[in-house]
Amino acid sequence: MAQDSVGLPSDFQFWMRKLSVWDQASTLETQQDTCLHLPQFQEFLRQLYEALKEMDSSAIIERFPTVGQLLAKTCWNPFILAYDESQKILIWCLCCLIKKDPQNSGESKLNSWTRGLLSHILSTFRFNIKEVDLFTQVLGYAPTDYYPGLLKNMVLSLVSELRENHLNGFNTQRRMAPERVRSLSRVCVPLVTLPDFEPLVEALLTYHGHEPQEVLWPEFCDAVNEAFLLKKISLPASAILCLWLRHLPSLENTMLHLFEKLISSERNFLRRIECFMKDSLLPAAACHPAIFRVVDEMFRYALLETDGALEVLATIQVFTRCFVEALEKENKQLKFAFKTYFPYASPSLVMVLLQHPKDIPQGLWHQALKHISEMLKEVVEDQTHGSYGGPFESWFLFVHFGGWADMAAEQLLTSEAEAEAPEALLWLLAFSCGPGAGHQQRAQTMVEVKAVLSRLMKLLRSPTLSARDLQAAAGEGGEGAPRPPACQQLIRRLLLNFLLWAPGGHAIAREVITLALDTYGRGLSPWSLLRPGRPSSLSLHPPAPLVSCHPGSGEQAKEITAGPARRV
Repeated sequence: MAQDSVGLPSDFQFWMRKLSVWDQASTLETQQDTCLHLPQFQEFLRQLYEALKEMDSSAIIERFPTVGQLLAKTCWNPFILAYDESQKILIWCLCCLIKKDPQNSGESKLNSWTRGLLSHILSTFRFNIKEVDLFTQVLGYAPTDYYPGLLKNMVLSLVSELRENHLNGFNTQRRMAPERVRSLSRVCVPLVTLPDFEPLVEALLTYHGHEPQEVLWPEFCDAVNEAFLLKKISLPASAILCLWLRHLPSLENTMLHLFEKLISSERNFLRRIECFMKDSLLPAAACHPAIFRVVDEMFRYALLETDGALEVLATIQVFTRCFVEALEKENKQLKFAFKTYFPYASPSLVMVLLQHPKDIPQGLWHQALKHISEMLKEVVEDQTHGSYGGPFESWFLFVHFGGWADMAAEQLLTSEAEAEAPEALLWLLAFSCGPGAGHQQRAQTMVEVKAVLSRLMKLLRSPTLSARDLQAAAGEGGEGAPRPPACQQLIRRLLLNFLLWAPGGHAIAREVITLALDTYGRGLSPWSLLRPGRPSSLSLHPPAPLVSCHPGSGEQAKEITAGPARRV
């Protein structure tokens, strides 16, 4: 290697003169001379690279002051770039000029200039050559008209070939070979963010062959999904659906990206979560059962890993609402039975929960809630429907439609029929807090909540309302035995609903939350008060309040959460 580099300075000057001649003339003799010397020049480039890779950029400039000029002239010579491995070796040489940590403006400029040459080689050199210039001028075309048209025609030709491949089915004479499709997807990896290539990217994603295994290059799918997540590419939802159906890691990464956005966002109200959700295209894509099942499983794992964090519950409920809206919009006549989306749930229960509360007359809300409570209780406690997966599956189904639990809390607080014991609604609320409680523990929770509810109803008729009275009615701050976490969480949910619906509740909301913070610790977010004994598992600030899931309560909830967010 050392021997090879001894003659480099003299060779360097020789090739510098040659490149200058080749660059200044485009005659037939010049082209013949270029082609004649291509093997020798490639060998020179290889020796140059062997020397450059042993030095840093400063030493390179010191030993070869005009190396930049030589490499730049080489970048613009189409014959060199098209010959054998010359393009690859040229890229290696240029990479040697880049300094990882530039110390001054000169080194920064060199880095920028070198990256420009690399970008030129990797993207446009084939459409910007003098031979094409001469040819198009003879035909009467300007380069600005010809090059975009050439690229567009090339892309459209490939798109047409891919679509014919789909239409021709088993007509193997007119089908594009799977190897070529795979190779084409591999070539497109660095090009997916270029707008001119979007039709080709879409055609590759929607390509349907008859091969037993996936033909698209995995790195292509990764690149497209990353570009989609970073808003560097604009593709129709159908193409993104095809991407997720044929490449599971892309769908999983999209879910993780959604969780990261929710975690990193300073304040997450339901409307903000809904914007994130719809922007991700996940609810619309979930109309396909295979997508829905994967997304739902990831939500299930998130719930288990965070011990039922309210932030995850709120996200699941927003996703479900957006999913149902997309399903209604797409399927005037359902393509898939709801059993396909919720295979472990009672079909009749799913149909009831899918109804939007606002579509039911207000006078029938109590009856609908009672019906849901009875159906869930039959599955969970009577255990006559073992095929429906047990308490956890029923609870996981119910939390998808959290608006029903909020409606139950509202009904308990606004109903004037005190003579009627709302056992069904109390059971529904107790069950919504978690599937782990057994029959006896759930019954004890209902007794305590019923007593708190009775005191709250008395406060509702009181002419004056204070934060201290509300705290006393809830039984918080006293020296009694600590309540089970599920019971404590349920009572706090009732308190928040009370503040939403009681006359004067908004006026004392901030004071109530301040008292609760004094009781349970100043380091907590107000909404983490719904989750006793542990901080926010996902550190969303503040978690989206489940009480505002009910239609019409969003503005009221916004008033209560108007205070500064506290970081957990």
